Amino acid sequence: MTPHHRTPRHRTPTDRHPRHRTPRRALWSAAALALTTLATSPVAHAVPSAATHRPWHQLCAAPTETTAGCDVLEADTPTGPAVAKGSAAPAGYGPADLRSAYRLPSDGGSGQTIAVIDAYDDPDAESDLATYRQQYGLPACSTDNGCFRKVDSDGRTSPLPSPASANQGAEDSLDLDLVSATAPNAKIILVEANSAKISDIGAAVNRAVALGAKFVSNSYIFKESADDPTYDKDYYDHPGIAMVAGSGDWDYSWGVGYPSSSPYATSVGGTSLVRAGNSRGWSESAWNTKPGEGTGSGCSAYEAKPAWQKDTGCHHRMATDVSAAADPGHGLAVYDSYQRNGWSTFGGTSAATPIITGVYADAGTPSAGSNPASFPYAHPGALNDVTTGTNGSCSPAYFCTAGPGYDGPTGLGTPAGTAAFRG
Repeated sequence: MTPHHRTPRHRTPTDRHPRHRTPRRALWSAAALALTTLATSPVAHAVPSAATHRPWHQLCAAPTETTAGCDVLEADTPTGPAVAKGSAAPAGYGPADLRSAYRLPSDGGSGQTIAVIDAYDDPDAESDLATYRQQYGLPACSTDNGCFRKVDSDGRTSPLPSPASANQGAEDSLDLDLVSATAPNAKIILVEANSAKISDIGAAVNRAVALGAKFVSNSYIFKESADDPTYDKDYYDHPGIAMVAGSGDWDYSWGVGYPSSSPYATSVGGTSLVRAGNSRGWSESAWNTKPGEGTGSGCSAYEAKPAWQKDTGCHHRMATDVSAAADPGHGLAVYDSYQRNGWSTFGGTSAATPIITGVYADAGTPSAGSNPASFPYAHPGALNDVTTGTNGSCSPAYFCTAGPGYDGPTGLGTPAGTAAFRG
């Protein structure tokens, strides 16, 4: 069956100096928790505190069945230096924080290759990645040393797709920085789709696998449709490959997103990750900041329930499987000079997705013929069970309310080491 092609919205090349542009969207009035300084990485940087509030905004419009969107939110208040060097440090969680919160190795990803899938070209992707990695003392990852590759969906390095607009370049930076944070020794392939329609993005996914990536980060999202089971077979059914996809940033009321709903992808929800005085040193709850903004979850209308998913309230595929940090009020430090002003503090399930992709790479190569989305279900005790928070109103309650064991917003929980991602 030939898949129905989704048509991208019209885009124009972005202004190369976005700091002089009028913002595309009015800033949302939601509040987020402000940042205080804590030295937890090679360079001291700020992390969130409950003392004060500050707002943030969505970088992309919500997706539709025909247009992929990015799941990125940016804190409005400038929180870091315009350049990486200097006494001031980026605000937001960095690699050391994620290693601490999720019990990850400092040398994770050795011998592995991660692919990041994004639409259009980010001309500064490699140089911005270098700035991030230098800031946090991570190994260099460049074209010259063989660690980094940027190609189109045909595997070519030139010509690349047209330049990204609508803040898609910030998505690239977020993805690249956070797979680096969680799997600093992995090689990275950035595969740039020619557009945001499913045929082009799917071709990029297939190319990533053909180039040898065993771990594929898919931070974009579509509204689910009846065509998705066909797209599964065309693009996402790759045994032995960890496909990872975010569940969206518009809470339970928005509905289920694709490819997060695919049974061939690990569906990733979002949490609010906060420093705590408990034995772990951290606490987490389902991320939701106001109606219409928070982690996605729900019961798919179209995808069959995989055998390894045992919840009883949904007879189809349930989102999500696992989760990670996504709250912009407790956000992640990211460097982007192409469409932002340097250091920014980001959140969204586009942050949680590359975090989980990196954890899969830390766990090692998936077994031949396996579906890595099933791995956490065999090891639920190797995850941090998230038991508080909600992302909407629903019935059954676990579709949108975190609780002991499995729930929609956070799945089985967040990484507590790598054991739950191995199989």
